[in-house]
Amino acid sequence: MALKIENHLEKQKLPRRADESIHKILSLVPREHLRGLERLRFVDQISDSRLSAAQTVKLPGLYHPKQGPKGAWIEVALNSLIPNSKPFYQRLLPRLYFKANLAAVILSLIGQHYYVTLRHSVKKERLEPSVRAYTEKYLKKWSENEHSVRTRLFKPLQPRFERWARSLQKKAKAKGGK
Repeated sequence: MALKIENHLEKQKLPRRADESIHKILSLVPREHLRGLERLRFVDQISDSRLSAAQTVKLPGLYHPKQGPKGAWIEVALNSLIPNSKPFYQRLLPRLYFKANLAAVILSLIGQHYYVTLRHSVKKERLEPSVRAYTEKYLKKWSENEHSVRTRLFKPLQPRFERWARSLQKKAKAKGGK
C-alpha cells in the first residue's frame, strides 16, 4: 500500500516541486520500512493534546503510532520549516534549505516508525541513537542522489574529510573534558 500524502495547509502552500522531492525521499527508503505507515500529512503547525504549547511551536514533525484500527502516520509542520511570520530576509535561508530540511524530518520520522514498530530488538534507551544513525545513513544517500556532480568530484576526498572531522571531534572532546 502506498503512502498517502495529504495537504492540510491553510496559511501557506507547499513550495514548488515539493511533491517531487517527497517522492524522491520516499523512493530511497526500502518499502519494508514504510510498512504500516498510512499517510504523510502536511499542516501549518502541529497541535497535539499530548504536547505543551511551547513544544508544538518548534516541532517540525511528529510520528503518530498505530492506535487500534487507525494505522501509523506522520505529521510535518511547514511553519517550522519555513517560518511565515518572519520578515522576508529571515525566510530566505530556510526556503533555500527546504528540501534538505524536509528530507531530514521525513527520514527521521520514518526511522522512528521503523525502530518502534518493525525492529523490536532495539531497547528504548538505544532508540534515539538508532534513529539518528538511520537518518544520517539515508540522508547521505539522498544527498548523493540530489548532488550527483558534486558527489563525484569530492568522493576521492571524502575519507580525508571524515578523518579530519573525527580528529576535530576528539580535540573538542578533550578540551571539554578538562
